[in-house]
Amino acid sequence: MAATLSAWPWENLGPFKYLLFGPFLAKVLYSRIQGDIKDTWCLHILIICALRGFIYQLWTSYGNMLFISRNRRIIQQGVDFKQIDKEWHWDNFIILQALTASMASYMFPVLSSLPLWNTRGFIATLILHMGVSEPLYYLAHKYFHGNYLFAHYHSLHHSSEVPQPFTAGNATFLEYLGLTAVIGIPILGCCLIGYGSISMIYGYALLFDFLRCLGHCNVEIVPHQMFETFPFLRYLLYTPTYHSLHHTEMGTNYCLFMPLYDALGDTLNTKSWELHKKISLDSRKNGRVPDFVFLAHGVDLTSAMHAPFLLRSLGSKPFTIKIFLLPFWPCVFVVMLLMWAKSKTFLFSFYNLRGRLHQTWAVPRFGFQYFLPFARKGINKQIEEAILRADRLGVKVISLAALNKNEALNGGGTLFVNKHPNLKVRVVHGNTLTAAVILNEISEDVKEVFLTGATSKLGRAIALYLCRRRVRVLMLTLSTERFQMIQTEAPMDYQNYLVQVTKYQAAQNCKNWIVGKWITPREQSWAPSGAHFHQFVVPPIFAFRRDCTYGDLAAMKLPDDVEGLGSCEYTMERGVVHACHAGGVVHSLEDWTHHEVGAIDVDRIDVVWKAAIKHGLRPVSNVTKQNQLQKKIS
Repeated sequence: MAATLSAWPWENLGPFKYLLFGPFLAKVLYSRIQGDIKDTWCLHILIICALRGFIYQLWTSYGNMLFISRNRRIIQQGVDFKQIDKEWHWDNFIILQALTASMASYMFPVLSSLPLWNTRGFIATLILHMGVSEPLYYLAHKYFHGNYLFAHYHSLHHSSEVPQPFTAGNATFLEYLGLTAVIGIPILGCCLIGYGSISMIYGYALLFDFLRCLGHCNVEIVPHQMFETFPFLRYLLYTPTYHSLHHTEMGTNYCLFMPLYDALGDTLNTKSWELHKKISLDSRKNGRVPDFVFLAHGVDLTSAMHAPFLLRSLGSKPFTIKIFLLPFWPCVFVVMLLMWAKSKTFLFSFYNLRGRLHQTWAVPRFGFQYFLPFARKGINKQIEEAILRADRLGVKVISLAALNKNEALNGGGTLFVNKHPNLKVRVVHGNTLTAAVILNEISEDVKEVFLTGATSKLGRAIALYLCRRRVRVLMLTLSTERFQMIQTEAPMDYQNYLVQVTKYQAAQNCKNWIVGKWITPREQSWAPSGAHFHQFVVPPIFAFRRDCTYGDLAAMKLPDDVEGLGSCEYTMERGVVHACHAGGVVHSLEDWTHHEVGAIDVDRIDVVWKAAIKHGLRPVSNVTKQNQLQKKIS
């Protein structure tokens, strides 16, 4: 049973908790309708709440912009899904303090008639904060580290392994009742002595949140030279490193913002400033070199807002179009133009697997740009620069995402390997495992499949593999020459299993479609009822037929022991990555020294598949849905 006042009163409301702001909005609208422009207290509460949430979001975005902050991170571990879910309702305290401010306005009418500015108020607030709030917080915080209070209340806050700005809000109801008093004392005290002002309330509340985020951001941005020049400042302002030590070595560094009280209370961690200086100096150096890099790219403007450094909660779930994001579309478009003009590959996310660091870098280009003839040279240049950068750093394997290895763009990576024959980093397109995933979705008893995109790299490999299994492959292609080239690669005894077709009508009795080229709803209509669409086409085809089933893009689930993974890869579920990404992971874990570019080696499909299974990667497919539908139809 939960301890008294540990749970939030509106915990069961979920997202409907924001309706608690409804009375404030109603009051503002009513005041405007009545023409009472003096009654603005509810409006100020709403504005302050919005600004406070925005501050926490900005700090979180900055901390997760690894391309900026990676060398200044204090705890190198990534934020995983478990922590994100635990901190999902981090903003409960904003609601609490909004309700408290509303109650205070009725109890103390002076709050509703404050001037815009009062210089004395800022001085009085500073004195009250330093002389009352700081020592009160210190004593209360230290008390919450006692056995009973820590176990029943404060342990929730310390359960987050990597401090983030949102971690500051992840606490129990009782804790924030106390912290609300700590914030309220300077504001209310200043107002009651006649020095209060609207600007003072805004300034103190927002600065309080700013400093809270600073301490929890896990990125050291305070220069150590400042403390060396002015030593007394180290007792007046804490640093992210200082507060991080409180999370890793509890029993020290209890202060709110001023280490002075830890020094007076003999709870100052002696490593605080030495570690701060070390991290500050090390920020000029490159951090740990990853073993594996996945070179991703944007799909479209809307999905770009799925980046984990924008909205962490959104990025932790499979991508879907959210209506509330549409107003931000013009902003993303402007950013796209800036990136198009001048941009570099950036670090997107990272995770640890089997003690090896895996990073995702991203080329700042979106899907449609890859099909613009005049953009290809620039895109190849950025991919090449990323490969050379990985080579200089000592990365072992770099895997190319779907469009970054487009055959028409660079021959599946062949262009870079031929241009730089002395590369130490292994360039991998990952298509061998993609082919393996698709092929292992097809039941052993299947005797015929229909294949579009039949002469592509994947189409060719799938066709050659299936014909060896004595599966009849209807290859949709208008190019007889390309079909014959593939057919001659098959052993003589199996060549007759490859059949060229030029129209979709040829597959009207085939229940296994392998889609490697985008097909329209009209073209899908030729499939018989109960058909299943396997696919390796980007973007995926529309699920138009209700009497058929549709497979996801080829993907694999990472092993359960992966650490620090906190974002979903596009539309994939948590812990699931595209097969080409997984192919690079396997290449790295196996320490293979060859490049995997150009045409797929059909003989290695089973080798790569067995290696993936050996390392704990598991296939993800919708084959079960197909079986269920076929049983239902029969």
